[in-house]
Amino acid sequence: MPHQLILLVDDEPNIIQLARMYLERENFQVEAVRDGQSALEAVARLRPALVVLDIMLPKLDGLEVCRRLRGDKNPVPILMLTARDEDLDKILGLEMGADDYLTKPFNPRELVARVKAILRRGERNAERLGESPSHIGNLVIDPASREVTVDGELISLRNQEFDLLYTLATHRGMALSRKQLLDLAWGYDYMGQTRTVDVHVGHLRKKLTDSTVQIETVTSIGYKLVDW
Repeated sequence: MPHQLILLVDDEPNIIQLARMYLERENFQVEAVRDGQSALEAVARLRPALVVLDIMLPKLDGLEVCRRLRGDKNPVPILMLTARDEDLDKILGLEMGADDYLTKPFNPRELVARVKAILRRGERNAERLGESPSHIGNLVIDPASREVTVDGELISLRNQEFDLLYTLATHRGMALSRKQLLDLAWGYDYMGQTRTVDVHVGHLRKKLTDSTVQIETVTSIGYKLVDW
């Protein structure tokens, strides 16, 4: 993980300076650009391990940058920065294909923790290549190919949706709190907002409509996977 390249995309010099300082302390290489068009060019040129991407940018906003990268099938992990604590910004970012989000102003130590967690998820995914598919009802989860099928039909899941479903499946029938899910599926001990779990659960439920497997809400606790 050390010396991996992180691309910072933000038009606020103080944000770039602070993020750069903390990331470089952890031995990451850091490059920075200040607008959306430059971000697309930098991703193509530098092939970073991860992009920290602000939403409010000149030329192209962060949501459009994210949309174009995912439209081009670019799998680079994206940590979205939102200037406002509004669910709409976060939901849009996740729907466009961002891996996670962080609300400004943020603790730079949390930024570093999120970056490390996202990169660790990539390492864990590589370790799963030898694992056998899981069969639950009419649902098949293949950790090696990272594919999910219902009655043989492929279900399109984003990276974090797959990780969340895989986590619920490996703890089938167990009620997991949002914080537990963040720790297991996102890879960090998350303090504060847990809305991202609810957003991803909502997406998964829509995609699993035809499955005998459903994600059940456990009041005052969190969620569990059940096979009807």
